[in-house]
Amino acid sequence: MDNAELDRLGDELYDAWQTRQMLAPLTARMPDLTIDHAYRIQQRMVARRIGQGERVIGKKIGVTSKAVQQMLGVYQPDFGSLLSGMHYEDGSAIPMDTLIQPRAEGEIVFYLKQDLCGPGITAEQVLAATESVSACFEIVDSRVKDWKIKIQDTVADNASCGVFVIGKERIDPRTLDLAMCGMVIEKNGEIIATGAGAAALGHPANAVAWLANELGARGVALKAGEPILSGSLAPLIPVQAGDSLRVRIGGIGGCAVTFE
Repeated sequence: MDNAELDRLGDELYDAWQTRQMLAPLTARMPDLTIDHAYRIQQRMVARRIGQGERVIGKKIGVTSKAVQQMLGVYQPDFGSLLSGMHYEDGSAIPMDTLIQPRAEGEIVFYLKQDLCGPGITAEQVLAATESVSACFEIVDSRVKDWKIKIQDTVADNASCGVFVIGKERIDPRTLDLAMCGMVIEKNGEIIATGAGAAALGHPANAVAWLANELGARGVALKAGEPILSGSLAPLIPVQAGDSLRVRIGGIGGCAVTFE
């Protein structure tokens, strides 16, 4: 599969994002699509958005918890880029007509005080390099019809990035055990999901270390000051217009979002 074909697929995903249309899975049409091909497609999709004035402001790790893996039938992590147009302030109302088939994830966000670049990065090094952590909602959104994805589909689709909301509180991660931090998500005032930091590859710092090493193999560093979303701590939560969500993570804080 040559670069021209991979670029065409990236353009197809970009157009689907821009027009809010769903596509048939890439893997159903191209069974020889590899994960390396998929990351090349992702680069093209992201580049198209940058070409329209957005900029990369962080990174996300996806498919880190067993609950999400089982829901999606995808059994290994992936990563994508966070773009400036994806960020909403805590308490924002997100227009549903900007999304296709959104689902919410409660996560822990890392902010580094120094760059990290693999290979060989450990969870201990991640914690030493982390300035603060916050609570977050990532609203994932697939351009692939009915979320019928394999790992190559979600990788190509920028790890199914939609939008994200980060809480205002920033906490030193060395003051608590991130693996043991409990999470509660409320939807329209009722508890709908619970989880803990350990859901993200055993410890959210493990997820960030995995990302630093994966990106390092591609010559890319995690940058100080950029948000790094470390992965969902509970199953994905479908949302629709009128829904209101709130997440709280023990010792870290919370954030809220509504959909209109």
